[in-house]
Formats: sequence, C-alpha cells, structure tokens
Amino acid sequence: MKMEKPVIYRIKRTVDEAECIKSFFFSGKINYRPGQFVMVWIPGVDEKPFAVSYLSGDEFGITVAEVGNFSGNLCRLKAGDMIGIRGPYGKGYNLDGELRSIAVVSGGHGAASLMTLAEEAVRKGIMVRFILGARSKDKLLYMQRLVDLVGRENLIITTDDGSMGARGFVTEALKQVISDGRIGMIFACGPEKMLKAVAEMGVQNKIKGELSMERYMKCGFGICGHCCVDTTGIRVCVEGPVLDFESALKIKEFGTYRRTISSRKEKI
Repeated sequence: MKMEKPVIYRIKRTVDEAECIKSFFFSGKINYRPGQFVMVWIPGVDEKPFAVSYLSGDEFGITVAEVGNFSGNLCRLKAGDMIGIRGPYGKGYNLDGELRSIAVVSGGHGAASLMTLAEEAVRKGIMVRFILGARSKDKLLYMQRLVDLVGRENLIITTDDGSMGARGFVTEALKQVISDGRIGMIFACGPEKMLKAVAEMGVQNKIKGELSMERYMKCGFGICGHCCVDTTGIRVCVEGPVLDFESALKIKEFGTYRRTISSRKEKI
C-alpha cells in the first residue's frame, strides 16, 4: 500500500491535442511505468486518475479529454496554474521477454495510456503496429508524434465516420494485422466493449495481450474497494489497471457494465 500526499506542480505549458482534448506538462521526474496512473487533484473540485502520456528525463505530461465537471475544470487551467499529483499507482504493461513485434490498439483517448508503452517498445527494438481509432478525424490523438515514432507504414488509422483512414472500428484493422502473422503480443486501451472484442480476438488467435481497464477510483491504492469488480475481488487500482486478456475475460461485468460514482452498475 502506498499512501502519500499530493505533490503540488505548476503547469509548465499546455498543448491542444484534438477537439476538446488537451495535454498538460510539468517539470520534474516521475517514477512511472507505462500503463500505471497518477491521481490528479484540483483543490475544492475533486481528484481523478490519469495516465502519464508524455515522459522524458525532466518533464512529464498528462492528456485530458473534457467530458465532465472535473475534466472541464482541469481543461480551463493554463500555464502557471497549480494542481496536485500523487502516485504513480497500479500495475503497468509488461514488455519483458523476447518480443519482436507488437500490435497497439487505441480507441478514443486510450492512446494517452499507450504512447509511453509504444515509445518504450521502440527503444527496445520492438516493431510497433499502432492502430489509432476515434469517432472522427477531429478526435484523433498524436498523429504526427506516432508517424515520427513508428513510421507511416506502421500507423493504421480508423474513424467511425470515415473522415480519416479506414471507415470502421479498430477491431477490423486488428483482424488484418493479425492475419499478417507477425504479431507477438497485443496491447489495448479504449472503450470497454472494444477491449472485450480485442481480448476475445487475441485469445481466439492464441496471441497474448494486455489491456487497461477503467473503473471509478477514489483512493488509488486499494484501501477503499470502490474499484473492485464483481466476484473476482480484483481492485483495478492495484491488480490493474492493466490486466492480461485471460484475467479480464473472467470478469463477469467486463464489457457489459460500468460503475457509477456510487458503485451502482449500469449497462454499457
């Protein structure tokens, strides 16, 4: 268990990434493993988990999609404003072993969790096929950054409305990538129905994989139990948020229900 007070950071700069999606950068080092999360605190508002989407020697950043009260307040902050950050927490992605190639599958703003993973893979000499999906071209994240990282030939773009790349879902693109026969492992983050479909595809094709599951988190380090899932007892903030495909598919509510702030189950 890792309890700690938030560290106060001054926002160094902000970058508009896509429609209603913004990145915030901070000076300093953070001991972060791709796939983990940090708890971001706005005094008097709330505290929420976010992936670290940018990580270098003396700077790190988070990417925020404006979807509710907390993220709306955060997106209105600017350079010079201060917020609290604690963590990182949770289990990250695992690139250990003799991997030669991986497929990284991102839906919506799931790319925020996957970018540092892709960067680590490239540093290790692993070929990355990155499937980037969104509802429309205005919602696509990090396109130039990904071209610079993996090359145009290894970046596959899909949009629901066909406004950029192939029209359709990331799962259709993944099916084609798998058929090439060169993928050693799959990593995914995005909407839960998409994650379930990706996990099932991986298991059916005997390809190992990991995904990042989202649940409403309060403490971030496993004491409150708010993010526990059905009868497995898995605390997403501790045993997750990254789970292997087989473990995720054992969770009865996976891909079917989500939890509200009061822990009530709602159909996805």
